[in-house]
Amino acid sequence: MSRYFRNLPNFEYISRINERKTNKDFITVKNLFRRPVIREDLFADFMSFTKYQIIGDERPDEVAYKVYGDSNLDWVVLLSNNVVNVRDEWPLTQEDYRNYLIEKYGNDTDALDVIKFYETKEIKDSKGKVFVPEKMKVDSTYKVSFLDSGTNKIVEVSPIEGITYRTYEDRLQEDKRNINLLKSEYVSIVLNDIETLLDYEQSTEYINPVLKRASNPNLG
Repeated sequence: MSRYFRNLPNFEYISRINERKTNKDFITVKNLFRRPVIREDLFADFMSFTKYQIIGDERPDEVAYKVYGDSNLDWVVLLSNNVVNVRDEWPLTQEDYRNYLIEKYGNDTDALDVIKFYETKEIKDSKGKVFVPEKMKVDSTYKVSFLDSGTNKIVEVSPIEGITYRTYEDRLQEDKRNINLLKSEYVSIVLNDIETLLDYEQSTEYINPVLKRASNPNLG
């Protein structure tokens, strides 16, 4: 992330370290709340991205190195998926996932095997026509009847499956593994864009494109 942080603008705020300091004493820091976005024309074009599945405990920097040959482009990986909070929006490592389950459900593993909800399994007739889609949330008594167009008979089924808390949590983690990555040929465009995308606009706090000053700064 070296280039990313290098391009982050600064802001100055009144120092509170020493009460004797005057309003002329400012501290300059990087504005970590300033966040660029991928250009709308690129972000809206699905052809600019490729699908990727995170493997094992891969971190954003490891994905960036594998795909772009540069681990410092991990922020491009995150921006491509609107990931702000890596802890919540990126798959946990196996160890962190175990700790997460214990923290949420306690040491009683039986709690994870309790049914959280029921959902349907896909049901087709003898000609392959889908009558019940999969993963539709239903109650435990759900049943459906339909006329099988191949046999011309009425079929009644109860196509439900109980989803446990463990399966539910596993799915959430697995869903996070399916991400989009900006194609390599467009990365240079984004790198050039951040030179200006992070600049401040004119305001009462504006000093220059990469610096603004405020006692109670609006960090955006």
